[in-house]
Amino acid sequence: MNGKQMLIFHPHFMEFYNLWPIESYFREVAEYYNLFSVHRGCNRFIAIQLVLKSLQERMDVQERLNLLKVELPDVTLVESFIEYTKRNSLGLGNPSLEKFINNENPTHLGLYKLLGWSEAVNRTFPHISAKIPPFDDVERCLKLMSQHADIIIVSQTPYTDLADYWEKYGLVEYVALIAGQEMGTKAEHIQMAKEVGSYREDHILMIGDAMGDLKAIKANGGFFYPIVPGKETESWKTFYENFSDFLSGRYNEKRLLLEFEKALPSIPPWKEEHYSHIDSYRKHQNIRMELYRKFNPNGRFLVI
Repeated sequence: MNGKQMLIFHPHFMEFYNLWPIESYFREVAEYYNLFSVHRGCNRFIAIQLVLKSLQERMDVQERLNLLKVELPDVTLVESFIEYTKRNSLGLGNPSLEKFINNENPTHLGLYKLLGWSEAVNRTFPHISAKIPPFDDVERCLKLMSQHADIIIVSQTPYTDLADYWEKYGLVEYVALIAGQEMGTKAEHIQMAKEVGSYREDHILMIGDAMGDLKAIKANGGFFYPIVPGKETESWKTFYENFSDFLSGRYNEKRLLLEFEKALPSIPPWKEEHYSHIDSYRKHQNIRMELYRKFNPNGRFLVI
């Protein structure tokens, strides 16, 4: 997930909206909401709504914007689209945004730009993020699970990108279904699978790395196995034994959730005491540098 956000989502947004002059602030806020908080894994449009509102509220950002003569995008456009999808029971994807534009605001240029950014993200994915291989032990764990369970993929990533990625790394043979953002929410996907397969709630286990994943499975009464952000390799290594516990009815979910929740704070760094923007931006600088070095060496990013 780090690569998808740091190499694609964030730089594309800065490019589309001319926000490179405030790169350190934009990346800091965008990385918090998309990667390093309870909001991790949320839909791209919800994330942009959160990012823009936070940037608007910060006095240090406003001072920088005024100094550099830079304007933030209009967050109300994103908010109106999100409300439209709620009213019409639509998923938060590009097809819904196209419907919103055609049915509600066919002459609003700002919405076409928003759609352009989202389409650019999807088109870039195969060239960068898809090159980032799965974590060690993922295939070993999938092979084990496939011998005892039906596996489905639920994600806020578009279906085509998901299918291409799983096919590329030879993992699709282990799964029964791939459901992307166009098909509904994660909770809806799980509910449908549960009903169609007549699965008992204590026979359902979701693997995820975000609070949205936890909420989705708990809405359906199942168990959750967390992939702890920053400790992904370790989490996949220990899954093997934890899955055996799940099969035998001895799964200790509570213990695993404690570490997971610690890794995803609910208070952003800029609201903490003794906050330093430079220190906050540098905190994840090594991750950015390594990703750009491996997968986009000519890409643009700020090093402080």
